[in-house]
Amino acid sequence: MAHDSSEKPDPVAILRRWEDSGAVWRVLNRRDDRVTIVLYQCTGGEEVDRFTSGDPELLRFLGDRRGSED
Repeated sequence: MAHDSSEKPDPVAILRRWEDSGAVWRVLNRRDDRVTIVLYQCTGGEEVDRFTSGDPELLRFLGDRRGSED
């Protein structure tokens, strides 16, 4: 399947894949219209990546959760 590089990644899918692999994510910063998420190794120790998004589906998915451990 070809991947269109102009396609934006689905942030909810990213977090679900991260959780499914046993890794940890946490909300670093939250505003009404956007959130910054940090992705950590499975141990929750070392930061691997981070992203900021205002995607409405992501904001609904997160609700009041502060991380994958909630």
